[in-house]
Amino acid sequence: MLRAVGSLLRLGRGLTVRCGPTPRPAQALPPRGLPCYSSGGAPSNSGPQGHGEIHRVPAQRRPSQFDKKILLWTGRFKSMEEIPPRIPPEMIVTARNKARVKACYIMIGLTIIACFAVIGSAKRAVERHESLTSWNLAKKAKWREEAALAAQAKAK
Repeated sequence: MLRAVGSLLRLGRGLTVRCGPTPRPAQALPPRGLPCYSSGGAPSNSGPQGHGEIHRVPAQRRPSQFDKKILLWTGRFKSMEEIPPRIPPEMIVTARNKARVKACYIMIGLTIIACFAVIGSAKRAVERHESLTSWNLAKKAKWREEAALAAQAKAK
């Protein structure tokens, strides 16, 4: 999986790390003294570079209406007007995770309330002497009666 070839370290799945001061063509490696980069995060040669510093703009994206509602619901912003036009993706991911947890807590609460409601309705049904067995017997008796009436109507 790991294999060193000159100044390249191959990490499998096409990921290559360039390190070491071995001589290479001028554009293959950054000048000495600069930090090493993996092939997934290496800056392009067209970007500004000076004295070993690389200036990266943090990735930002435009939030959708749903993302804005989640940001409001999770308490990140107080109103829709406060939400900037571009926000970091980490903020959206964090807000979605918080919203997911809140939704789970709400569903847990509703499930517990529904359990108590079913228990209460079952106790009332027992007081009225109602059960599934009595309902099924009454339904089958009704069907037999309807079948007998249909057979009498056919016989006439």
